[in-house]
Amino acid sequence: MNIEKQVLGLIALSDYIRKKLIEKTENHSENDLEFEKLLKKSEIENPWFTVNNQKIALKQWADLLTGENIDHWLKNYSISTISKRVGLILAGNIPLVGFHDIISTILSNHTALIKLSSKDRYLIPHLLHKWNEFSGNQVRYEFVEKLKNFDAVIATGSNNTARYLEYYFKDYLSIIRKNRTSIAVLKGDETDEELQLLAKDIFQYFGLGCRNVTRIFIPESFTIDRLFENFLDFKDIINHHKYANNYDYNRAVYLLNQEKFWDNNFVMLKEDDKLFSPLSVINFSRYSSLESVTAFIKENEENIQCIVAKNELGIGSIPFGEAQNPSLDTYADNVDTMRFLEIV
Repeated sequence: MNIEKQVLGLIALSDYIRKKLIEKTENHSENDLEFEKLLKKSEIENPWFTVNNQKIALKQWADLLTGENIDHWLKNYSISTISKRVGLILAGNIPLVGFHDIISTILSNHTALIKLSSKDRYLIPHLLHKWNEFSGNQVRYEFVEKLKNFDAVIATGSNNTARYLEYYFKDYLSIIRKNRTSIAVLKGDETDEELQLLAKDIFQYFGLGCRNVTRIFIPESFTIDRLFENFLDFKDIINHHKYANNYDYNRAVYLLNQEKFWDNNFVMLKEDDKLFSPLSVINFSRYSSLESVTAFIKENEENIQCIVAKNELGIGSIPFGEAQNPSLDTYADNVDTMRFLEIV
């Protein structure tokens, strides 16, 4: 297959997405309305995939798929000369979460056998169709209900599902991903603007992504009110019925159990050492020394996707507001997918 045509097709796909996102509704042609209908259909089937959240994911991909970014990414890898069939079992927690595995597989000169998540059935097929069209039919993929006749597999699931997948695919080259989440470490001198960016890392996609922050470390003198004050841009999240159901349920449980928590009517803060928190709840803990934080990170590194903090803390962090904006060479679970696909 022609990798150059595939790359040019991706760049054209980026332009196509960007055009769809900026077009005015009143100027839509029938074809343009079909794209809007596709987003709405996805939202109806999976209410977590609001049209706005789908557009956020689409914009991220439009910004990523530039010629410069793709060339910078691919130059570090050798493309396989032998094409294999790679099964992809996709997650569906946030829109387009499996798209990176798909383009990695195809650009590695393999055929992607795609088992879509039942929660994300529409947007990925549309984008692949357009990519193939823009590439002159150089994109090899198949949608499958069950994997068969494959050489390797990349699968994403819960911790329980992962155990089953590891057993089922034990005789194949595989990447099996499990549950992960992300943390934030505050130094104490963060500006309001930085804390507002942290809110984006927490609430974007309703907090359902592995790159969403569910646990915050704060200095002992830090005032909780500063968090609530700077989370207000996301107050309307409570108007989403599925999020509100989670909020109401978790709040009722804490009240019944007489547990201490802080509440601002759309998110709760709970002082808790657990890494994972329920939806609509953010766990936090106070620290007296950064050493205790780094010890926690080391103990839980297999469950932490990314760390949001100021660079001067020296804990391998990413900037506030960038948790959901990974580069092409940032890989889930820190496992280099492209390197894996070199040896398939």
